[in-house]
Amino acid sequence: MKTAYILLSTLFFLVSSSPLYAAARSWDVDKAHSGFYFQVDHIFSKVHGFFNDFDVVMEFDKDNPAASTMVFTIKVDSIDTNIEKRNAHLLSADFFDAAKYPVMKFTSTSINKTGENTYEAVGTFEVKGAAYDLTIPLTYEGRKDHPMVQGKEVIGFNGGLTIDRLAYKIGNGQFVKAGVVGRDVDISISLELLADK
Repeated sequence: MKTAYILLSTLFFLVSSSPLYAAARSWDVDKAHSGFYFQVDHIFSKVHGFFNDFDVVMEFDKDNPAASTMVFTIKVDSIDTNIEKRNAHLLSADFFDAAKYPVMKFTSTSINKTGENTYEAVGTFEVKGAAYDLTIPLTYEGRKDHPMVQGKEVIGFNGGLTIDRLAYKIGNGQFVKAGVVGRDVDISISLELLADK
């Protein structure tokens, strides 16, 4: 009986101390050097924009993606396309309806390694009161001592994808039919995140 107890205790210790079950490290976003950017067609040109107000909560271990998580929240009324009139139109019911739906949010359900330095964040994207499955491809740029912030390490990610905005009810298609605003939106994500050494 004593031998069985020792064996069970040893097994529990090995399992509980395994990297598979270890919590991933928490990282804080450096907002000054991170961003969520987009590009969409307008007749013959490309309109570029970004969101000024966002937050990212991330736990990441490159060798243990199963324990890693990512949540980002974007305040819709922080949209910026460099033209106030256009910003106001995008915030209206024609597009984001920001007064009714002020926040967009992505919550990962899994982060999967797809290559040496590439990952996919699989999760749920909430926009305009509805939730959708979304996969975000990310390239892990590395980790190093922060050259400008003493006592901190920094990691980086870059990623991008193209979405059909009408599939997320960002617009009803009237401007697509008129040949004014495209339905496909190219999204770029660039993140620097910090943690204590």
